[in-house]
Amino acid sequence: MGYPKQIKKSLPLEPKKTLYARRQQLLEYINKDGTYLPKSVLHSDLDRGMLDFVKNDLRLVTAGKLVPMIDIIITTQNWTQFTETWNFVDQDFNVKPPFITVVRTPEVKYGSNPSLLYTIPNRKEFYYASVPTWNGNQEGMDIYKIPQPVPVDINYQVRIVCNRMRELNEFNKITLQKFSSRQAYTFIKGQYVPIIMNNIQDESIQDLDKRKYYVQNYDFTMLGYLIDENEFEVKPAISRVMTMMEVSDGSPKGKKIKPSPENTNTFDKKFLYLTGVTSLSDVIEYRVNANVYQSVNVDSFDVYINNEFFGTDVFEIFLDTNDVLRIEVTKTNNLENSKLNLTYKLV
Repeated sequence: MGYPKQIKKSLPLEPKKTLYARRQQLLEYINKDGTYLPKSVLHSDLDRGMLDFVKNDLRLVTAGKLVPMIDIIITTQNWTQFTETWNFVDQDFNVKPPFITVVRTPEVKYGSNPSLLYTIPNRKEFYYASVPTWNGNQEGMDIYKIPQPVPVDINYQVRIVCNRMRELNEFNKITLQKFSSRQAYTFIKGQYVPIIMNNIQDESIQDLDKRKYYVQNYDFTMLGYLIDENEFEVKPAISRVMTMMEVSDGSPKGKKIKPSPENTNTFDKKFLYLTGVTSLSDVIEYRVNANVYQSVNVDSFDVYINNEFFGTDVFEIFLDTNDVLRIEVTKTNNLENSKLNLTYKLV
């Protein structure tokens, strides 16, 4: 019977956060700099995330020593410069294996992450958060909008150079265990970014006159995305203003003024479909939630927002400013009028 080589000397007093507590922790990571918007994620951030992933998640220890890793993205241009300054060389200033390097393919292709593909056209900003504001006199709300992130696929090659097979086997075991579910994740500015392992190649040099060096190449693809904070948009929403005015009592013989209704944030909208009419549209002036609460002579209805299908028989519809709402009905009796009554609620 096998015994574990590593035994916990003590148990953690604070358990790891899960579920709602974990989501709150991730939100604190995003907002820890005092902003309601996500941080920019650019090419340099993705490269740093890949280096941290190799350093922490693919950490290799052999014979009680940590295998060093070159903590920069290696290219043909900076390889010669870096060999003059690194700290794991022999007395002749030659490379002393084992060590690990990360090489990035220069070209960056449009991403294949299915969660970011073609959902919002033309780089249109979409709603992200509503932030309350107060200037001392007025209470209002700012609407934060961001465009859809641009998906990118970046190819990285992680190479281990060693002269003993046991070091190669140990690194191969760590890598295969990490990617046993096809993909792993790196943590970049509060967001988890997936990494997929594509292939493993042996690039060892066969030379009988010299000592053999093993070079194993692990090909990875990061399914990342780009977010530029210069594209973020902040607009003021509806503000609540208190207006006061003085009026006279007026003459008793004067015309009685009908009191105006109390200001409310909900109002009704009626769609009346006359005989032969099955489609009506409405342009939304504010951000509202629409609810269908009554229908007459309607068998079913289809909802379209900006000419895009939203759903069938949907009784709760979320609409933004300048959206075009179109509802097409199927009448129970085509010889009679049909009606849909909706309630708009400002949000």
